[in-house]
Amino acid sequence: MFSQLHTWIAVLVLLLGIIALIVEIFVLPGFGVAGVAGVILVGWGIFLMAVDVTQATTALVWALAITVVFIFAGVKLFNKLNLWKRLTLDTKQKNDQGYVAPREGLAVYAGKKGTALTPLRPSGTAEISGERLDVVTEGNFIPSGAPVEVVRVEGTRVVVKGYNKTRE
Repeated sequence: MFSQLHTWIAVLVLLLGIIALIVEIFVLPGFGVAGVAGVILVGWGIFLMAVDVTQATTALVWALAITVVFIFAGVKLFNKLNLWKRLTLDTKQKNDQGYVAPREGLAVYAGKKGTALTPLRPSGTAEISGERLDVVTEGNFIPSGAPVEVVRVEGTRVVVKGYNKTRE
């Protein structure tokens, strides 16, 4: 009875590990929690199915070696058949096609005043010195139409704060 239960537990653990690896690949890519859990569960399932520890270790070492060989051969095959271009984005963003980098020289707007064109929560658009600019606040909400002042410019990031026009 215990032998059959032990076998089913081993199969269940192995299947859970495989499911966790599939979840890592297709559902939660990038976090690694499901992947690490899957590897641990697959290893544990193999150890539970093995007759002894040396047999399980030998099986895992062989599986790891064969996996490395397949990965190496796959990379070589992908390079030879030029399959990487199907998996990667090869498009370049060229200026003559309409792609432009953010403007530099925004430091001239430091200390200038303007009006929020959109609600700033915390980012949006404001008109400063007759120019429409993408701006951010220091974290607070500023409604559309409210007066704003440029506090600082950090590269292409224009930071504004609200101010009261009646104090001028």
